[in-house]
Amino acid sequence: MNEATPPAVPRATQGTLYLLPVALGEDTPWSAFLPTQAQAIAAGLNCFVVESARAARAHLKQLDYPRPLRETDIQELPADGPDAALDTLLAPALTGKDIGLMSDAGCPAVADPGARLVARAHALGIRVAPLVGPSSILLGLMGSGLNGQSFTFHGYLPVSEGERDMALRSLEDESRKLGRTQIFIETPYRNERMLDALLKLLKPDTRLCIACDLNTANETLLTLMVRDWRKAARPALARRPALFLLLA
Repeated sequence: MNEATPPAVPRATQGTLYLLPVALGEDTPWSAFLPTQAQAIAAGLNCFVVESARAARAHLKQLDYPRPLRETDIQELPADGPDAALDTLLAPALTGKDIGLMSDAGCPAVADPGARLVARAHALGIRVAPLVGPSSILLGLMGSGLNGQSFTFHGYLPVSEGERDMALRSLEDESRKLGRTQIFIETPYRNERMLDALLKLLKPDTRLCIACDLNTANETLLTLMVRDWRKAARPALARRPALFLLLA
């Protein structure tokens, strides 16, 4: 059961929780993916809640962050735990300070940590402001040519080979029945095995998109029917962040 919610502080005296997207790959300048206004907001923050402090410092260096990082309040977001821990992270906003929420890549709280902190901010009456930036899920969907009107992101499929294969067949059946694009990811070192399973199990006329290293110099983005993927040169996927999309 959640702990009692403290009395709300009037918004006029509160800070804002900014949801701050970061690069999808290393060595990508913020000017390449973040609007000028969002860059200015990020540069003006002195409190951050992050997935990992090391990655956050690297991203802030890419921004040419104007303050010494040793003087910047960077707190890691716990994977779980009581609401009291989240309240501690959000406490600066209750005293009028703005906070930036960052994941290790892309948009926080979308296929990345952060949703619990955002939910707690709403419960405390703290203003939440998502900023425009790269999401591999939306970029992959946009570039796939598959149905962008009806789609589902499933995150990771089961690790067990048998359960994974059942899940893939179920996703393809649902896609065919509803005309829905199915989107999922895999741990980078298992990407090749996922592609093997897709090409083995899916129907020949199912369309499959592989989106890898999006928004970087090594980007791969290609949609083919499974029958054509089986004949095509396969992209090297090992240890690269990849997104898989299918439409039956």
